[in-house]
Amino acid sequence: MTQPMERPARIALVSEHASPLAELGGPDAGGQNVYVAQLAARLARRGHDVTVYTRRDRPDKPTLVRTESGVKVVHVPAGPPTTVPKDDLLAWMPEFGAYLARLWRLNRPDVVHAHFWMSGLAALTGAREAGVPVVQTYHALGTVKRRHQGSEDTSPPERVDIETRIGREAHRIIATCADELNELTAMGIPRSRISIVPCGVDTEHFAPVPLADRTPGAPHRLLSVGRLVPRKGFDRAIKALARIPGTELLIAGGPEAPLLFADPEAERLRKVAAEYGVAERVRLLGCVPQGLMPPLMSSADLLLSLPRYEPFGIVPIEAMACGTPVVATAVGGQLDTVVDGVTGTLVPPEEEGHDLAATVRDLLADPGRRARYGAAGRTHALARFTWDEVTDGVSRVYAELVRTPQPSEVAR
Repeated sequence: MTQPMERPARIALVSEHASPLAELGGPDAGGQNVYVAQLAARLARRGHDVTVYTRRDRPDKPTLVRTESGVKVVHVPAGPPTTVPKDDLLAWMPEFGAYLARLWRLNRPDVVHAHFWMSGLAALTGAREAGVPVVQTYHALGTVKRRHQGSEDTSPPERVDIETRIGREAHRIIATCADELNELTAMGIPRSRISIVPCGVDTEHFAPVPLADRTPGAPHRLLSVGRLVPRKGFDRAIKALARIPGTELLIAGGPEAPLLFADPEAERLRKVAAEYGVAERVRLLGCVPQGLMPPLMSSADLLLSLPRYEPFGIVPIEAMACGTPVVATAVGGQLDTVVDGVTGTLVPPEEEGHDLAATVRDLLADPGRRARYGAAGRTHALARFTWDEVTDGVSRVYAELVRTPQPSEVAR
C-alpha cells in the first residue's frame, strides 16, 4: 500500500461553493464544507502548505484569510460577489479557472484536489498549463440525482456530460463509497484511477454523552437528522411512528425553529403527522447547533436515517460515534457505513414490502441488542471514520501523483 506523503507538499483544494469558513445550516452549506475544512486543517498540521480556493460571495471578504490551523483560504473573484445558488454557478467557472491558471503559473502547487463537479471544471482549467495533477472528489453525482429526482432536479442539464469529462481528464478520482465507485465505472471512468476514501467524523466531538435529560419511564426516543427535503424520508419515519406506541420522534434540520412555520417541507411533515394521528409525538427541532448534536444523538434510543438515496450520509456515522444504534435505508454510502446486524439495521429504501414499524418495535424492546449495536458503532467509527484515517487515505492518493524528488535535485 502506498504510504501517505512524507515530505511537505503544496496542496491546493478547490471548493467553489463550499467554503471551509462558512457557517453550517444554509441551503448550500453542509457536509462538503466540513470535509474541506477538516481535511485542509489536518493536512496543514502535518506540515503541508495548504490553500483552499473558494468563490467570493460577499464584497467585503478579504482575498486571503489564514485559519488558526495554518490553512490559507483564497476568495476567488468569479461572478457577482453575492450569494448564488450552487446550481447557478456554472457560468462563472471559466472565470474561476482562469484566475487559478494565473496564480498557478506563478506559484505551482504539487497537487490540486477539486471538490464537487464545478470545482473540477475550474481546477482542470487552472492546472492544465501548469501541468499540475488533479484529484477529483464529486461528493454527489448528477447521474444519481437525475435518476431519483427526475424533473425536480435543478442541476444544469449539462452536468452529467461535464462530470464524465472531468472523470476522464482528472488524474485520480476519490469516491466516498462502493456505490459511487460503481456509478463512476458505469460512466466509463477506469477503475484503476478510482480510490475509495470515506468521509470522516470528529470522534472527539461526536462521542457518547451521559443522558442527564432522560428520566425513568420517559417515552422511547427516535431521532432523524438532515436537511428538510423530501428525499430524506422523514415522512416514512412519521408514518411508522403511528404503529410504535410510547415513542416520540424528533426531527433535527432545516431553518431555525422560529422559521419552521414558513418552511414548505416542515409544513408537509406536520400535515403527515396530523393525518397519521401522531402530531403530539413528533417534534420538529429546526437547525440544531453542532455543539448540541452529540447530547441529542446520545439521548436517542435509535437514529433513523431513511433517505431514498444518499451519496454518502454522514449522520449515521455521527450517531454511531455517539454510541447510538442506527436504522438506515440500504442505499449509497449507508451500505458501507452501517454494518447490518452489528452497528444497526439496514432496511429497504421502498416503503412497500417492509414493515419499518415492526423493525423499530423489535429493537426498542431489546435494550441489550441496542447496547451492543451502540458499542460496536462507536468502535467502528473510531476504526474507519476518524479524520486522521480519511487524511491518511487522501494523502496516499496524493503520494501516487506527487513526484518524490531525487537526491541530486534536493542538493541543488
